[in-house]
Amino acid sequence: MSNRTGPLADLTIIDCSMAYAGPFGTALLADMGANVIKIEPPNGDAFRPLPPTSPDYANPGTDPDAGVDYGAAFATVNRNKRSVMLDFKKPGDCEVLLKLCERADAVVENMRSGVMDKLGLGYEVIRLRNPKIVYGAVRGFGDPRTGQSPYAQWPCYDIVAQSMGGVVNLTGPTDEDGYPCGVAVGDLYPGTLMALGLVSAIHHARIAGVGQFFDVAMYDAMLAYSGNAIGAHGHGVKHTRPQGKHSNGLLPFGLFPAKDGSIAIGAPGPEHWKALCTAMDRPDLAEDDRTRNNFVRLKNRDWVIDEISAWTATKTKAELMALFGGKVPSGPVNTAADIYADPHVDARNMLIRYTPPGDNPEVAIVGSPIKFTSTPANFYRIPPKLGEHTEEVLNEFGIERETPNQL
Repeated sequence: MSNRTGPLADLTIIDCSMAYAGPFGTALLADMGANVIKIEPPNGDAFRPLPPTSPDYANPGTDPDAGVDYGAAFATVNRNKRSVMLDFKKPGDCEVLLKLCERADAVVENMRSGVMDKLGLGYEVIRLRNPKIVYGAVRGFGDPRTGQSPYAQWPCYDIVAQSMGGVVNLTGPTDEDGYPCGVAVGDLYPGTLMALGLVSAIHHARIAGVGQFFDVAMYDAMLAYSGNAIGAHGHGVKHTRPQGKHSNGLLPFGLFPAKDGSIAIGAPGPEHWKALCTAMDRPDLAEDDRTRNNFVRLKNRDWVIDEISAWTATKTKAELMALFGGKVPSGPVNTAADIYADPHVDARNMLIRYTPPGDNPEVAIVGSPIKFTSTPANFYRIPPKLGEHTEEVLNEFGIERETPNQL
């Protein structure tokens, strides 16, 4: 464990969120130094047991002496946090949460609308204890406080948000209805927006002297994510469809075959198009009436793609990058193994290596992508075991429990 060095080291956030969206947002804040206290039920965050797990592993709450009770999915979004176990079915534990909130800048949750209110832990109750607190929520379809959705009580997951928000309709082969994105953008982007909203609301609270409630609906976040296509519809383009491997509005701007995989090329502007033609040793393409600018290339889309593809397919990704590097915007389609071997990743400190508790080998997770010169974000605490810091945090806050949980 090292010191919290990020620019948010003066913030305390009570994190009642679980799974992916909320924890991803609070992980970003924790990387930047925020004191994030993760609240978990007796059986823990449902993300804890998701594979892959380390060899010395036991299900959360079953073996307190086990080396580790979480896998890679949990670790990725719960680094730099402390875990406090509370049972909201017990009034005493609900009171503990309220006391924690008295000294916090913000509280975050991602339960369905109304759940925390029924527990007596909603915003209106918490703000009586701390008028300056910011209450952030990530929900599938938002909260009635900010806009009553007809779907407010519907459950929602990443795949649902992606589908309803238009992302699926834009992804995949052009002759199909769409594919879900290979990463959980329906969770990750709402979580990112929540983190932005949280620091913004805290900034306002420190000026105005009063906090507020805010929420991010996963559906809304995906609408923002698909904003270009949705805006195009509002400007008269009435049919959206999956994009496939190539952009519908820029060319070349997509994936092209190589001997050993694929490579991305983005060269729609005149200088980059000329550089691509030079690399291909095809000066004729730079002057051809069918390719002289992006507009005419789009009119001859299939032919242009075929010409480029026929050439790229004769070379490996490494050979193409040797020709393109620094001249043509391009990059190989990397596997995870490729990423681990890329010198950029080490140079930017984008892989965090640590050894989980118990008899386990070293593992790695992704580091913070936000880099500061004076207040660097850092990795200062490995992901916590369930309830690992309960007594430590309660002592720190001067809270005594009526009936302590057995960890």
